[in-house]
Amino acid sequence: MEKEEGKPTFLLRGIGVSPGIVRGKAYLYDRVDEPVTLYKLTNPDLVAKEVKRLKKALRESERQLRELKNNLGFMAGAEPLYIIDVYMMILRDKAFVKGTVQNIEEALVNAEWAVKMTIDRYRAVFEKVTDHYLRGRIADIEYVGQRVIRSLAGINKPVIKDLGKGVIIIARDLSPADTAQMMMDKVLGFATDMGGKTSHTAIVTKAIGIPAVLGLETLTAVAKTNDEIIIDGTSGIVIINPDQEMLKRYEDKKRLYLDAELVTLKYARLPAITRDNHKIKISSNIEFLEEIPTAISCGAEGIGLYRTEFIYINRESPPTEEDHFQSYSRVIGQNGLAWTNIRTFDLGADKVFAEAKSPREANPQMGLRAIRFSLKEKELFITQLRAILRASAMGRTRVLFPMISSVEELREAKEILGQVKQGLVAEGVPIGDKVEVGIMIEVPSAVVMARDLAKEADFFSIGTNDLIQYLLAVDRVNEKVTYLYEPLHPAILRLLKQVVEAGHEAGIPVSICGEMAGEPLYTVILLGMELDELSMNPLAIPRIKKIIRRTSLGESKALLNEVLNYSSVAEIRKRVESFMGERFPEEFSE
Repeated sequence: MEKEEGKPTFLLRGIGVSPGIVRGKAYLYDRVDEPVTLYKLTNPDLVAKEVKRLKKALRESERQLRELKNNLGFMAGAEPLYIIDVYMMILRDKAFVKGTVQNIEEALVNAEWAVKMTIDRYRAVFEKVTDHYLRGRIADIEYVGQRVIRSLAGINKPVIKDLGKGVIIIARDLSPADTAQMMMDKVLGFATDMGGKTSHTAIVTKAIGIPAVLGLETLTAVAKTNDEIIIDGTSGIVIINPDQEMLKRYEDKKRLYLDAELVTLKYARLPAITRDNHKIKISSNIEFLEEIPTAISCGAEGIGLYRTEFIYINRESPPTEEDHFQSYSRVIGQNGLAWTNIRTFDLGADKVFAEAKSPREANPQMGLRAIRFSLKEKELFITQLRAILRASAMGRTRVLFPMISSVEELREAKEILGQVKQGLVAEGVPIGDKVEVGIMIEVPSAVVMARDLAKEADFFSIGTNDLIQYLLAVDRVNEKVTYLYEPLHPAILRLLKQVVEAGHEAGIPVSICGEMAGEPLYTVILLGMELDELSMNPLAIPRIKKIIRRTSLGESKALLNEVLNYSSVAEIRKRVESFMGERFPEEFSE
């Protein structure tokens, strides 16, 4: 699905209250409170009539809620049904009913206005409560009050109708009854401006098992019906109008999330050591700070790739040094993480800020992006490097330059980094003792020049996503040619081995941080190359560790040497699938 041209991408951070990852079309639900008009009662007969109307509306509201509860009988024992019971209890509550009747009789107002007075009185009381959970319960009374007002107005219609398949509900707020009444077989997820972990909406969505992110604050101001939207209920992230690369990454994350549910986490905290005692480091790729707890719980030793591009999203001007610093300082030195590799900006000019006036490039993947853009826009580059170096005082930090295609680019980037370092030292700003400099190996020229580049870098990180794309001339998000995007292509395997050998000859470590690192089918092949580190989506880590701990370096090297002699993808894939199926039948059974 192509991103619609002209629609800006927005990244919002909220509170993930129900885990899971979904993608779909947004449906903006706007539950407007029923307007209430005041009119004074001029004689006793009207007072009695209004009290009678009120009691009838209370009975009708309870009938509607009971009907809703019966329709949700398939959820017997779930929290949403208990919440509906709470609503019915409020409708029968003597203080609620008596107070509303008194408003009619003493203030001589119509029933609708009397209900509004009751809600306002409760709101004033709840606002004085210090406990956050209890204070949030005013929403229940407000919802019940609005349902009574709607019944008084004779309104009884579905909350939402004519939903299309696969929609994600976005709203300012949702009551639990709103949430439960929606057609669950069509709603993929929920995202709201308001709410938190203890809100009833959070309880309902978690009970139903639908991903949800609440407390996004500005969601309904930027998202519209039919916008493409991604919800990550695990990390609390919502992306509106994601580009193709984001869509691809999140489809992979969704698959890994589903896989992770089936794999025991007992392997997460164990070291990645083979049966013949070969150790390989396992780290995590992240793009949001919210992913750090998941990375640690899944067994990441460090952050092998921190994508910094999202720091630039949702802005009309580039981020300041302080913006960068606040992000990096929350990762570096984090308990449980031994190192952090921060990759400098890896997008084109059009992504730096919302109003970029750069001309559209015909082929942006091979245009002015990544290190090319940074070396052209040096002030932006310097701002990011200053923040990285300042944050490096907090723990082991490594700078990773993307899309390096020549020794000249690496030297120029290192020179700028050195100047920034000198400037900070002169200012008396603390920085890390040794900030290592690495490069992404992701274009063919970097593979050819690997031995020369290894003399200039402290480490290599192979970005297989782009390397495969560039080497095989395949746009990996183009559905017409994705069948040609093949990590087991003999050219890919031979070049990966070539890079590892070049790095090790120069005495520097080599890692892989592309999606290939987190794909179990390729684990034994990569292990045979004697890579020093594999960096992947955190959800993939337990399964990869499980495979590593149940194999040996010897048999991995034997398999690699065997398939390197094959000349076709089909031969290699058949052999690898056969080996992995026989060796790990429980992991690769059909």
